[in-house]
Amino acid sequence: MNVAILGYGKQGYSSFLYYKQLGATITIHDANVSTEVPDGIPAILGEHYLENLDNYDVLVRSPGIHPKEIVAKNSLSILSKVTSNTNEFFKICPTNHILGVTGTKGKGTTTSLIAKLLEADNKTVHVGGNIGTPPLDLLNQNIQENDWVVLELGNTQLIDLQYSPHIAVCLMVVPEHLDWHTNVQEYYDAKKNICSHQTSDDKVIYFGQNNASKQIAQTSKGTRIPYFQKPGARVEDNEIIINEHDPICPVSAIALKGKHNQQNVCAALSAVWDLLEQKQHITSVLEHYRGLPHRLEVVKKIGGVTYVDDSFGTTPETAIVAMEAYSEPKILILGGSDKGADYTELAKAVKQNNVKQVVLIGAMASKIQQCLDAIDFKHYTFGGDSMPEIIATCKNYAAEGDVVLLSTGCASFGMFKNYEDRGEQFSQAVRSLDSIA
Repeated sequence: MNVAILGYGKQGYSSFLYYKQLGATITIHDANVSTEVPDGIPAILGEHYLENLDNYDVLVRSPGIHPKEIVAKNSLSILSKVTSNTNEFFKICPTNHILGVTGTKGKGTTTSLIAKLLEADNKTVHVGGNIGTPPLDLLNQNIQENDWVVLELGNTQLIDLQYSPHIAVCLMVVPEHLDWHTNVQEYYDAKKNICSHQTSDDKVIYFGQNNASKQIAQTSKGTRIPYFQKPGARVEDNEIIINEHDPICPVSAIALKGKHNQQNVCAALSAVWDLLEQKQHITSVLEHYRGLPHRLEVVKKIGGVTYVDDSFGTTPETAIVAMEAYSEPKILILGGSDKGADYTELAKAVKQNNVKQVVLIGAMASKIQQCLDAIDFKHYTFGGDSMPEIIATCKNYAAEGDVVLLSTGCASFGMFKNYEDRGEQFSQAVRSLDSIA
C-alpha cells in the first residue's frame, strides 16, 4: 500500500505511525519546507506538495488541508483516495460506543464533561479528536468493545467524514472559519456529518434554540432530542431538570461559570442520561468540574481586580457569552487576526454588558473600532504590541471589583502562535504584574 501523508502536524504524525505499523510505503507531503521528517522517509515539501498525487493508493488528509486544495492540484476523482485520521479511526474502532460533539463553541467543555460523567459511572472512557489526542492514537489505549470513546469533532475533521457516532451532540452553530470554508453553507454542511450517516439505532442531541443546530439534526435517521427544552435537560426555576420534570441539580451546584455553560451542561446531561446507572454522582461531577484551560479561567485576583483568561474564544459570539458571564465592570481585550467575522453584534454587546473599557489589539483592532464608533461607544484604547503592554494598559483602567477579560472575539495569529500561546502569555504577564505589585 502506497500512502501519502498530507500535512505533517500532530494528526499527520499520528497517521504516519499508524500506517507505518501496517507496513505501508509512506511519503510525507507538507507545505513547510522546514518540516522535519523521520530518517529514511521520503518527503515532498514546499508549495508544490499537493501536486501529482495520482500514484498513491491512499491520501491521508490532515485537518488543516481543505479537500478543495487537493482537487485544485489534481482532479475531482482524486477524492476517492482521500481519507483522514478520523475516518480511519471510525472504520476500525473496536467499539460502537462512540459519542461525538461538535458546534461553534463549547465543544471541548462539553466533551470533557461527558467523559467525567461517564467515568463517574465507572465506565472506561477514551477522549480525543479535536480536544488533543488524535483519534488513531486512542487505539494505543487498548479500547475494548464495551468502552466509550468521546470525540470532539471540528469542522475540518467533519468536512469529509464518512461515518457518524452512535450518539451525536450538536451545540450552537453560528458562522465561523469563513477564511477556510468556501462559504457559510459549506461550514454548516461539514457539521452535518456529525449525524448524517446515523442509522435508526443512533441518536442526536441538538440545541433546540439554534436553527442551524436544529437543521443539522434533521439529517439524522436516528432519534432527535433537543436540549435546553423538553424533553432534554433544561433550566427551570434555577434547577436543571430533564424529561417531564426529573430533577437533576440546582443551577447553583454548577462550578462552570456563565449561562453558556448551563447550555453545555444540559447538552452533556442529555447525551448521557440514559447511559448512567448511578445518577447520584452527577451533582458531584458538576460541583467539581471547572472546565478546560483558557475557557473563562481565573488566572489571579490582584488588588481586587480579577484577571480572566478566555483565550479559547475566537469568535464574536464567544466574546459575547464571556462578557455575559460577569456582571462586574469589565476591561475587555478584543482583537487579533481575521476569521471573516462580523463585529456589529459584538459592539452592541459591549455597550450592553457593563464594559468599562475596551483594549484593542491585533489586525482587527481598527475594524472593531469602527463598529464601536458606529454605536457611539468611545471607551476604547489600543493595547500595544506585546502582552505585557496590553496588561499594563488594562491595569491603568482597572479598579477594585473590576474584571480584566481576555476574550478577543478573534483568532490569535500574527501576535501569537495560537490561542494557547496567547492565553499563556496573558497568564504570565498577569503573574508578573503581581510580583511587581
